Amino acid sequence: MSRLSRLTRCAALTLAALVLGSATACTTDEPRRISLSVLAGSELADMAPLLDDLRKDTGITLEMDYGGAVDAGNALAPGTYRHDLAWLSSDRWFQLKMKESGRNAEKPLTTSIMRSPVVIGMKPAVAAQLRRGAPGGQISWADVADAAAEGSLGFAMADPHHTNSGLAALVGVATAAAGTGGVLRPGDVSCDRLRGFFSGHRLTDDSTARLTDAFARRQDGLDALITYESEVLALNSSGRLRTPLEIVRPKDGTVLSDYPLLLLDPSKRAAYDRLVEWLKSERVQKRIMERTQRRPIDPGLQRIPALREPIGNALYFPDQQAVVDRLLADYGDPKRDPAGHVLFLLDFSGSMRGERIEQLRATFAGLSGADDSRSGKFVRFHRGETVTVMRFGGRVLDERSVTYSGPRDVERLRTLVALDDFGDATAIWSTLDHAYGKVAALVRDRPGVPLSVVLMTDGENNAGLGLDAFVRRHAGRPDAARAVRTYTVRYGEADTAELDRAARATGGRMVDATAQSLLSAFKEIRGCVQ
Repeated sequence: MSRLSRLTRCAALTLAALVLGSATACTTDEPRRISLSVLAGSELADMAPLLDDLRKDTGITLEMDYGGAVDAGNALAPGTYRHDLAWLSSDRWFQLKMKESGRNAEKPLTTSIMRSPVVIGMKPAVAAQLRRGAPGGQISWADVADAAAEGSLGFAMADPHHTNSGLAALVGVATAAAGTGGVLRPGDVSCDRLRGFFSGHRLTDDSTARLTDAFARRQDGLDALITYESEVLALNSSGRLRTPLEIVRPKDGTVLSDYPLLLLDPSKRAAYDRLVEWLKSERVQKRIMERTQRRPIDPGLQRIPALREPIGNALYFPDQQAVVDRLLADYGDPKRDPAGHVLFLLDFSGSMRGERIEQLRATFAGLSGADDSRSGKFVRFHRGETVTVMRFGGRVLDERSVTYSGPRDVERLRTLVALDDFGDATAIWSTLDHAYGKVAALVRDRPGVPLSVVLMTDGENNAGLGLDAFVRRHAGRPDAARAVRTYTVRYGEADTAELDRAARATGGRMVDATAQSLLSAFKEIRGCVQ
């Protein structure tokens, strides 16, 4: 039948329907052609073959403009949209920015199309080793952070400044470190607990897809790939790996991506609805699952074998911009060495003999890896970190440094506090002044290295400089040295007011170890570095 004949027949039927008083729908056999511009996450490039079918079935052509999901979210400014649609792995970053902007602009219509959690693709031998030491054989983010800090696990992860997979992983591990099980709040990220985790980050990229390719090229020197489940499954089936990766879903949960399709131009609503209907149809959902190895939206749709494992615990994404900003600031530059330097000033005056010194030694053992608790695994000394211990009495008794490069250095760290010589006085502020002399040299010779000072004492200052003199001398130091914070730990009979004042003068804070264990006090301030 010719096109003219079809149109004539359609008009006749419509006229008949009007005469009969009923509404009869009538269309031609040809779908109406339309092109839609789409700001898309780069990982959606694997949908290209399905988009060819979309054009044939519906007449809709998607003109995809690919970029990182976070970068794309940053490009979505209400009122200045340059695309008809956006299709991202997640729109949480965009929604958060809209909320924090205070604008009253109407939020775009959004529809989830498919799902994929962020997981850890791990070499089987490495996963087996971690399972042996994990309670119930279930690997947690804390176990991963512990292995990274120890130096036995090096992983690839995309840059969270640009990609949703990297940002979702960062949120997941930070949520696990906070230990609340809920949405991250500013107080949960007031100190960076992830430095040990970061020490295992050996490979990064601004693109999730490029990161997967880079991992395949460098697989011999890496132990794990943190990315979407779909990416790991696709890599395993690609034949590019000598040993397929085992998918580890941390027991404390991961952030789920639901690949929402956003309508930016309301005038394209009809085409959007047609597109969504096609994408969510059972036939297409099955094809998406088989082609991309992402999970369908419909929970009743039978999964392919690779997707029959439960997703696991889904974690919340932060609902405050300040939390995400702090996480990204702590993460910093992924190509920069994350190793920091901590100076511990430890009171070895006579009052520390006996039980108190044993508590201090147990604390250092815990920070060296002996503390097997969740929090202990996040705050332990980590690969590349330099630890300097200054033992003091009426003067600095000795000063030693260790750069942690693996398990062999654990004993060296513990020996820093194993000596039994004690002083007969307590020169707190002279010791802190001496430490800042060292700090000034360190920031001059190694600019950009995270530095912090931890001062622990159980008594009052009775030798050397007074606190007023220290504060004056500190105010005259170079800006870079003054920017390094001191965290004071009050123990025993130490003067609360003086320790608090000294900490605040340097931008740090005081922790009271008289109301908690010494180990808990040290863990509270671990990671609080510039």
